[in-house]
Amino acid sequence: MKFILSHRRLLAFLHDTTVAALSFWLALYLRVSGDFSVLPGNSAFSAILLFTATCAFIFWAMGLYRSIWAFASLRDLTQILRAATLAVALFLALAFITIRLEGVPRTVPFMAWFIMLAGLGGSRMIFRLMRERRLSSLWEKSGGGRVNVLLVGAGDEADIFMRAIGSNPQAAYNVVGIIGENAKRVGRSIHGVEVIGTVEQLPAIVQGLRDRMKAPSRLILTRNVTRFNSSFVSQLLEQATSLGLGLSRLPALTDLRDDVASALTMRDQPLALEDLLGRPETKLNRNEIRKLIKGKRVLVTGAGGTIGSELVRQIAALEPAHLTLVEFSEFNLYRIDMEMRESFPYQSMRSMIGNVRDNARIMQIFAEESPDLVFHAAAIKHVPIAEENIRETVLTNAMGTRNVADCCRASGIAAMVLISTDKAVHPSSVMGATKRLAEMYCQALDLSSSSTRFITVRFGNVLGSTGSVVPRFQEQLAKGGPLTVTHPDITRYFMTVHEAVELVLQASALGTQPGDQRGKVLVLDMGEPVKIADLARQMIRLAGLKPDEDIMISYTGLRPGEKLHEELFALSEELIPSAADGVKLAKARTSELSVLQDQFADYEANLRDGISETESVLRLGMLVPEFQRGGVPLKAAG
Repeated sequence: MKFILSHRRLLAFLHDTTVAALSFWLALYLRVSGDFSVLPGNSAFSAILLFTATCAFIFWAMGLYRSIWAFASLRDLTQILRAATLAVALFLALAFITIRLEGVPRTVPFMAWFIMLAGLGGSRMIFRLMRERRLSSLWEKSGGGRVNVLLVGAGDEADIFMRAIGSNPQAAYNVVGIIGENAKRVGRSIHGVEVIGTVEQLPAIVQGLRDRMKAPSRLILTRNVTRFNSSFVSQLLEQATSLGLGLSRLPALTDLRDDVASALTMRDQPLALEDLLGRPETKLNRNEIRKLIKGKRVLVTGAGGTIGSELVRQIAALEPAHLTLVEFSEFNLYRIDMEMRESFPYQSMRSMIGNVRDNARIMQIFAEESPDLVFHAAAIKHVPIAEENIRETVLTNAMGTRNVADCCRASGIAAMVLISTDKAVHPSSVMGATKRLAEMYCQALDLSSSSTRFITVRFGNVLGSTGSVVPRFQEQLAKGGPLTVTHPDITRYFMTVHEAVELVLQASALGTQPGDQRGKVLVLDMGEPVKIADLARQMIRLAGLKPDEDIMISYTGLRPGEKLHEELFALSEELIPSAADGVKLAKARTSELSVLQDQFADYEANLRDGISETESVLRLGMLVPEFQRGGVPLKAAG
C-alpha cells in the first residue's frame, strides 16, 4: 500500500499505457472477428507496439497525471479526448512513414480511439464513484448527516449548487426537491431531482415531503435576491416561517469559481435584511466615478460615521492621490484609521481630529491638506437627540456646513459634496430644518461660484447605521422583545450604506459634469418606502421566530419632531430628469448668498450669546419657512 501511494503517477501512467495497448489489440480483434491468421507476419505486433509507444509519449507530454483521479471531472475527460486524438493522429503519421500499416485494416486506429476513450475515461469515473460511495458510507457511519433542503428556482444557479454539493460526499445538504418560479419547468428534473411544484403550492409540497420522510428544514433561493420582487421574498419568508423552515440564499454567481476548492467550500448564506428591500441593482457609471476620484486629494468630514467611513472605504479603492480623514470623535477616527491602514497600506492618508464648528481648525486643515474634493458627512443626525440639543444641532449642521463650504470656496477646490437627508423636505424636526438650511447655503454658493461646485445629495435612512432602527431591533430581539415601533403606519425610505455611498459618488460625478445642475439638489432613488412595523416582523422571521407570538411588537407613539411619512421631494420642488441611473434632480427654492451670509452670522452670534431654546427654534423657522414643528409653521408662530 505504501508503494502504491508513493508511486501513484507512475502506476496511472502504466495503467493508461496498458489501456492503449489493449484498445488497439481489441480493435484488431473486432475487425478480423478474432482470426489473427489473416494478418501477414508481425504486422499486428509492430502496429500495437508503435501505437502504445506513441500514446505513452503523448499522455506523459500532455500532463494527464497532474490531475487527481479522485476529483476527475469533465475538464479531465476533455483533456483525455485531446490526448487520445493527438496520439491517434501522430500514430497514423508515424505508421505510414515506418511500417505503412501494411496488413492492418485502416479502420483499426479509429476503432482503437473510441475504445481507448472509454477505457481511460471510464476507469477514472469508476474510481471516483467508488471513492465517493466509500466516503459517503464512512460519513454516515460516523453519525454525520445531510440537511434536507428545497431549492427555489430551477435555473443555472440551481445546477451549479447541485453540482457543487454533488462533488463533495460530506456536503451539508441533500436537495429533496426544487420549487419553480412558475409552472414551465414543473415535472422536469435537474441532476435527478424533480421540479415538484411552484411557490404557490409550497405548503402542500412540504407536507408531501414530510409524509415521505423527506421533511426539508430550509428553503434556499438559488437566484440573486435582487432579481426577485421584494414582495415575493417577503411572502416566501412569511410562508417559510409559518412552515417552520429557514430561508437562505446562495452566493452570487460572480463569487463562485469553476474549480474543486470552491465546489467543496460552497455554502448557502442566511437571508439578510437588505435582501428584503428587493431593489434592482443600479447601473453605475464607474468610469466617471473613477475619473472623479483618481489622482485627486480628497477630504472627508465625519469620516468615522456610518456614511463617512463607507465613503472613505470606497474612495480609497478608487486610488486618490491623498486622503484626509476629519472626525471629532477620537474613537471613531482611530477605528477607521486602523481599518484603512490595514486595507490600504500604501494609500497616502492623514487622520485629523477636528470639529466643523471650529472655523479656525477647519481653515488650518484646508491650508495643510489642500484638498481638490471634499465630502461633507459630519452632522448631528438623530432626531430625538437634536430636539433636546437645538443649539448644538444648529451650530453643527448649519454653521458647520457653512464653515466647510466657505473654506472650499476660499481654497478654490473643484467640488464639495454635502450629504443631506429626506428629513430636510417639509421639515418637522430641528435636525431636518438645519439640514435644509445647510442645503440652502450650498445651493446659493453653487449658483454664485464660478469655479467650485457645491453639490447637495439627498437620501433617506441607511439600513443598519449606528443608532438607527435596525440595530435597536437587533438589541431588542436579543433580549427577547418586545420590538418597539412608534406608530403602526409609520414608513421610511431605506437603502444599504454601500449602495447609498455608490450612488453618492455617482451623483457627485454627475454634478461635476457640464450641464444645468447648478443650484439643484441631487436625490437618490430610494425605491418604495417601507413600513417600520413590517420591517420589525421581517426581522423576527429572519431570526426564525414568529411575530406577535414568540416576539411581540409594541407601539410607543411618535416622538418629538418625528414624521409619519418621509418625503424625498417637496411639493414645490420641480423634478428634472437626470442622466445618471438612480439619481434625480430637484429644483429647490434658493436664496441670495449675501442675505444668507448675514442671516447666518447674526444667528450664530445669537446662539453663542446664549439665546433660549424657544428663540433658537423660532429663528430657525424664520430662515426655513417650511419648518413646521408639531404641525405649526414656526414663522407664523414667531
